[in-house]
Amino acid sequence: MAANPSSAPVTALFLDVGGVMLTNGWDRKSREAAAKQFGLDLDDLNDRHRMTFDTYETGKLSLDEYLKSSVFYKERPFTIEEFRTFMFNQSVAYSGMIDLIRGLKEKYKLRIAVVNNEGRELNEHRIRTYKLGEFVDFFISSCFVHFRKPDADIWKVALDIAQVPKEEVVYIDDRPMFVQVAQGLGLRGIVHNHKDVAQTKEALAGMGLKLD
Repeated sequence: MAANPSSAPVTALFLDVGGVMLTNGWDRKSREAAAKQFGLDLDDLNDRHRMTFDTYETGKLSLDEYLKSSVFYKERPFTIEEFRTFMFNQSVAYSGMIDLIRGLKEKYKLRIAVVNNEGRELNEHRIRTYKLGEFVDFFISSCFVHFRKPDADIWKVALDIAQVPKEEVVYIDDRPMFVQVAQGLGLRGIVHNHKDVAQTKEALAGMGLKLD
């Protein structure tokens, strides 16, 4: 899905990470797996998660503080380090999408920015493990700027740092609402389905970014 048609050349891509370049960092499916692995009450975990995770994603709690509120509020037969390792291991790369973005950056000399909601430790682990810094120019992550999508300011900060006209930016996210907010600011947008990279590739080609 694309909107905000423009004849301006695309000089920058703003991208989400979870659901676009990697699986989500710590979503419902991951919490279900954790509850099964560690023998946790899933409803309790989800309730405590909802009360604290937004604060973690905005950089106002450390991962250990989040886990002490959501999991380790009582004695457990496993350690925080074991649970952290399990969390980190839930991430998997969508290599087809990463290859597409790398190829477009190299061919068109694009500015590439991540605009995402993610807690610091998870974010830094994913950046390092999947070498996102090799092709992403800068990261506007909620844990760094202390506010989250759909707050429009997160895209405004990305625009300020990128120093490119908004008409030359395409924003890619798997969540339609976030794409709509970006479009409301004047960016072009693509709603990405991680199971259909070809559709996103076609949408980008229609904006002048053809890889083949």
